[in-house]
Amino acid sequence: MKVMITGVSGMVGSHFSRMYNESGEYIVYGLDIRPPAIGVLPEENYFQCDILERDALMRIFKCVKPDIVVHMAAQAYNSISWDCEYLTHATNFYGSLNVLFCAKEIGGAKVLLACSSAEYGNITPNDCPLKEDRPLKPFTPYGVSKAAMEMVGYQYYLNYDLPVYMPRMFIHAGIGHPPTTAIQNFARQLALIKTEKLKPVLRVGNLSARRDFIDARDGVAAMRLLIEKGRPGVCVNICNGTPYLMSDILDMLIEISGIDIKIEEDLNLMRKADEPLLCGDNNRLKSLGYIPKYSMRQTLTDIFEDWLSRV
Repeated sequence: MKVMITGVSGMVGSHFSRMYNESGEYIVYGLDIRPPAIGVLPEENYFQCDILERDALMRIFKCVKPDIVVHMAAQAYNSISWDCEYLTHATNFYGSLNVLFCAKEIGGAKVLLACSSAEYGNITPNDCPLKEDRPLKPFTPYGVSKAAMEMVGYQYYLNYDLPVYMPRMFIHAGIGHPPTTAIQNFARQLALIKTEKLKPVLRVGNLSARRDFIDARDGVAAMRLLIEKGRPGVCVNICNGTPYLMSDILDMLIEISGIDIKIEEDLNLMRKADEPLLCGDNNRLKSLGYIPKYSMRQTLTDIFEDWLSRV
């Protein structure tokens, strides 16, 4: 069995690569717009390619002939999407359309699309936990782009009988992530303070929000379950169903770091659209046999230690 992972150098993509390689059951290939990261894949299994270049993408698909396509390549950040709206829509919609087209043309590989909880959009705490059959009302460029991607994936499933799997990913936390999310930003600042490269002042955004986090290792294991046991064309929340207050996450990270700091609010870290609560219903996922392996504390410990090695 051959697996092709797009966005293989990203955090979730690299976790997928590691999981499938360690299983010993798959030949793993990857593509990314960036040059290969050390240790992600053997050079001969890595392709540097922009998913917006359909002809180049098609050549790779015809060469590899994957049985499974894990599509993680994207402009993957809500906050950044406000500053690069066109790129977000182009990459997430047209890039994904190219991936689906190529999968169809080679004979119908299973395709896992990285859908997102941002598709739910304008929600209130009373709407949570969010169920998959809730109407989508995205209100960020990123959320809109992912909803559009999901719809074209569903169209390919209906029109071409392509086995498309649609995990709605909630916030994945893990090592190797840039400091574009709150957890990574906190951990990076604490690592810099711990190594005396930054004054003991930690700058934060909104600490009153509550978020449903999932360890990236649990997330990729859950999505593998979806591919192996789930039904194509059916959306499944990839989450733990447990919301954490951001101030509690910060307190846990500070305790893990073992340092004393001063906390200051930074208006530049406040998001234009920030739901007070984001929590998913994961009953569909649990019906596939999903059981989380990593605690929040273990996840945060690993992220902090990762940043200590990077700063």
